Amino acid sequence: MPSMLINLSIQDYAVVDQLEVELAAGMTCITGETGAGKSIMLDALGLCIGDRATSGAIRPGAPRTDIAACFDVSQNTRAQVWLSERDLEAAGDCILRRTITAEGRSRAYINGSPATLSDCADLGQLLVDIHSQHAHQSLLRRPVQRSLLDTYACAETLIGEVSETAQRWRVLQEEYCRLAGQTEKSDARRALLTYQIEELKILNPQPGELGALEARHKLLSNAAYIIDSANDIAAVCEAQRDQLARLVQLANDDRMTGSATDNLRELLQSALIQLDEAQAETARFAASVELDPEGLRAAEDRLSALHDLARKHRVQPDALHELLATLQAELESLAGGTEQLASLEEALGDTALAWHTHAKALSERRREAAVLLAQRVMETLTDLAMNKCVFEIALIPFKDDNPDPRGAEDIEFLIATNPGATPGPLNKVASGGELSRISLALQVVAADTATSPTMVFDEVDVGIGGGVAEVVGDLLRTLGQRSQVLVVTHQPQVAAKGHQHLLVTKTGEDAVHSKLTLLAGESRIEEVGRMLGGAKLTDSTLAHAREMLESS
Repeated sequence: MPSMLINLSIQDYAVVDQLEVELAAGMTCITGETGAGKSIMLDALGLCIGDRATSGAIRPGAPRTDIAACFDVSQNTRAQVWLSERDLEAAGDCILRRTITAEGRSRAYINGSPATLSDCADLGQLLVDIHSQHAHQSLLRRPVQRSLLDTYACAETLIGEVSETAQRWRVLQEEYCRLAGQTEKSDARRALLTYQIEELKILNPQPGELGALEARHKLLSNAAYIIDSANDIAAVCEAQRDQLARLVQLANDDRMTGSATDNLRELLQSALIQLDEAQAETARFAASVELDPEGLRAAEDRLSALHDLARKHRVQPDALHELLATLQAELESLAGGTEQLASLEEALGDTALAWHTHAKALSERRREAAVLLAQRVMETLTDLAMNKCVFEIALIPFKDDNPDPRGAEDIEFLIATNPGATPGPLNKVASGGELSRISLALQVVAADTATSPTMVFDEVDVGIGGGVAEVVGDLLRTLGQRSQVLVVTHQPQVAAKGHQHLLVTKTGEDAVHSKLTLLAGESRIEEVGRMLGGAKLTDSTLAHAREMLESS
């Protein structure tokens, strides 16, 4: 066996004060009077694998509940990989522990490390599969039926590929719709940007242009005044030069020579040179300025155009060249959005194609498995006194061809319990007792490919008896040859088939406690006898019980 539950320890849970049970391979039957607490052990196991705790989980008066389940996973590769990926490796054993305090606080541990209930549930699926007495009710739901068929078909890898590509397609589709929904707005924005950019390109504003243009406009608008003033300056400089030249001549007279007048002569000579340079510079400046009415109008028009366009865009005139760059970048981004839309459309097509490829392979796997599973279930139902019924598995294509994480079709189990009747959905055709047997048949047949090493059946044989109960026992015992099977049962025919037999008894009056006893020999014969004939054991009842056990 890949792995199995080897020990379950329960402290202060429900009516159990302390209980520790060692479990073996094969089929273990758990029996006892109604209300003795047979299902408590299985409920406690469920808490270890992530079930939600109820208010009655803690034994009255106890501070907390403590439950631990130990599994041998030395041969369970999937569980070992799961543990290894989370650095929770163990040397062959895996311990799941759950504590619940009276204040309602709940904690879970995997191999001593704190864990979430979700982690416990994920790992639990690799270790144990619990079928309650109401399992046939969940069997009415299509998702359960689909999961059962896919498990039987060993299609986990295909299911993962189909689901992953469908989810990826949906993400791409949402993004595509978001972008496509902006297409009309983007087109209008793109047209406006194109117009604005063209308008700016025609004007062609340059960095620093405004300052230079304003200086030129000021020069041209004052040209007449500048020319007249320059001429006046030149004339005054000419007149002053003659007077200054006369002063230089006087200072250079031999009679004025001497160290006391050297500085004076230098100053006068320098002033004359400065005046000559000022006259020459004025002449050059005056020559550079001309009356240019056309140039003035051009400068005025250019300034007006810059200011008008700046007001239109609500920016400063000297920021127009930056605005052009900004608008061009936005237009390019919109073009990028169009390219992104095209890229998304291509990705959608590729993803949809990949999904269809995986979904087609899954559909083929499902069709093949549906035929085999239906045949096996029919054979098992014949053993369960339902030989006249017809069981079929229908693959119903989804109307929407878009990628679906479930695949290309839904699954529905159909049954006809009367000869000649058309098979219909389980919830419309099968009775409660029939559903119970159909559920058991499916569980037994599906166990051929089940990945859960330990299987738990909690009173799934309710409503049957006699020869059918004996067949159920045979099926469960056969199942126990390849998986560890725990069975809570009221049927002596089933209990007699177990490799081991555990008896749950209730003791105490004021404080009720549950006790678990491993039965063997005469004690087991007496328990099977009690299940056959009630509290009073007769020689014939015990003889019948002994015969049942010996034949098993």
